[in-house]
Amino acid sequence: MHYADLLIHSAQMMVTMKGFSDSPACGEEMSEVGIVEDGAVAIRGGMIVAVGTTAEIRAAGWSGPDTQEISAQGKVVTPGFVDPHTHVLYAGSRENELSLKLKGVPYLEILKQGGGILSTVRSTKEASDEEIKAQTSRRLQTMLSLGTTTAEVKSGYGLMVEDELRALRLIRELDESQVVDLVPTFMGAHAVPPGYSEGKFTNYVVDEMLPVIAAENLAEFCDVFCEPGVFSLESSERILLKARQLNLKLKMHADELASAGGAELAARLGVVSADHLLQASDQGIEALAEQGVIAVLLPATSFNLAKNSYARARDMIRARVPVALATDSNPGSSPTESMPLVLTIACLYLRLTPEEVLAGATINAAHAIGRAKQVGSLEIGKQGDVLILDIPNLNYLPYHFGNNPVETVIKKGKVVWG
Repeated sequence: MHYADLLIHSAQMMVTMKGFSDSPACGEEMSEVGIVEDGAVAIRGGMIVAVGTTAEIRAAGWSGPDTQEISAQGKVVTPGFVDPHTHVLYAGSRENELSLKLKGVPYLEILKQGGGILSTVRSTKEASDEEIKAQTSRRLQTMLSLGTTTAEVKSGYGLMVEDELRALRLIRELDESQVVDLVPTFMGAHAVPPGYSEGKFTNYVVDEMLPVIAAENLAEFCDVFCEPGVFSLESSERILLKARQLNLKLKMHADELASAGGAELAARLGVVSADHLLQASDQGIEALAEQGVIAVLLPATSFNLAKNSYARARDMIRARVPVALATDSNPGSSPTESMPLVLTIACLYLRLTPEEVLAGATINAAHAIGRAKQVGSLEIGKQGDVLILDIPNLNYLPYHFGNNPVETVIKKGKVVWG
């Protein structure tokens, strides 16, 4: 008998999210979170080898003389959070834009004035590789302390090919040098830089950037900011079709600021995820459901933009669109690394239940970045990414906000925080 390296036992409540590794949870399935009372999980060689009640795991003989044991008595055990939409690699900050926002200056107007994304492009370009990595590492460490064990990270603060390649290389280096697993996304179509029209820059992305990015094999996904005033439906489709031709998987920022057919385009292209979707139409939501496109919702962004406009998550769930949640961590519209905060906002303003938000932050989020076979649930054969939350039950997780509920973070079977 090979004993477990680590045994977490006696959990007041263990939430496994089992049963959705092949396809994401939809509709009522998002409430079927797989709760085990007095739960235990055994990990060996970084992988989960047993899940069940404490009595079952002990009876199976997983605990040996060298097994590290952690009691989760009175606490909640869950899979590590998966953050499927971040822009966490950048230099500088944009707190100066807060006063503009409070005065009612629209986001796209700030962008036209050279602020917004273009401001971060400048500060990132001026910073050294080590400065960017140091600043990003601090943010990733904060994410880890708040329970995020896997995160997608986009480029997009370079806009020119060499700067975008630099960003993707830094994402790879950070993936290798710190604990959080990173999934890289190319997003050269994040904004139109000065001196370019939308059409001219779209040609640049399609003809010059994408072939080089694909040849370097630095990105897994391609994303585009599909929005009137940024990249039109036609430009977005050109970029994404070229990316697919080059074997990149597809994502979209869609219908965030206006209902412009982004969700419908996402469904027609069969992208992995369509993100934001605050203004998605009824037809767009139905199309996403028919094509199985995951809706990655970003309620912290809505909260920070203070427009009292949120994605229609309940309509999406009724339509059986698989819903995931993410921080959208970025220096402008969502300067946060906190998945627990996202879960609270999703309950209060998206009207999701505690069970639904946990599904959205674990297994469905893992599907949104192509990692559902590895993470997102507590099941045999998956990576040993586990959280011990110092809370008495699942309802308490979104209820008590503004603090950190995470007591211990386990990554690949090792305690990495707490």
